Amino acid sequence: MRHGKKFNHLSRTRSHRKAMLANMASSLILKKRIKTTVAKAKALRGFVEPLITKSKEDSTHSRRTVFSYLQNKEAVTELFREISSKIIDRPGGYTRILKTGNRLGDNAEMCIMELVDYNETMLAEKTDKKPKKKRTRRAGTKKQTDEQVVEKPLVDEKVEAPKTEEKTEESEDNKEEEK
Repeated sequence: MRHGKKFNHLSRTRSHRKAMLANMASSLILKKRIKTTVAKAKALRGFVEPLITKSKEDSTHSRRTVFSYLQNKEAVTELFREISSKIIDRPGGYTRILKTGNRLGDNAEMCIMELVDYNETMLAEKTDKKPKKKRTRRAGTKKQTDEQVVEKPLVDEKVEAPKTEEKTEESEDNKEEEK
């Protein structure tokens, strides 16, 4: 029975799992996007997001704490220099998992895991789109203000008198020609 076991062990020992997650987190930080299985990506999300949150405060203590997890100086430097400046205003959710289908060999669910602020195509789509208008279920009518009521004419006035006179003149001319 697995009572109280809250996270996915990924069929690995503790040391193997810890080394694998550290390696994947370093790759994600350096390359901004990696391709992996969905199970590993979900485990990695729980591993790397607290480290990214820790990087918002650039102090010696937080750098040493992050280094103790990653064991990679280049990844720590990249995280504290570039990534932390981009995500400083974001309250969480630094990674995105995009499912890509199943792997041919063993039919494992594959995905692309990326840092949210580094996907240029999605950022471009976000700026191009207009904000959606709020829609409600009921089809209520808009209330008219006094100005709107005054602007609309109460009766449509159409001047058709000249048209009828022209027709009568033409018809008179036709009658004279017939005679």
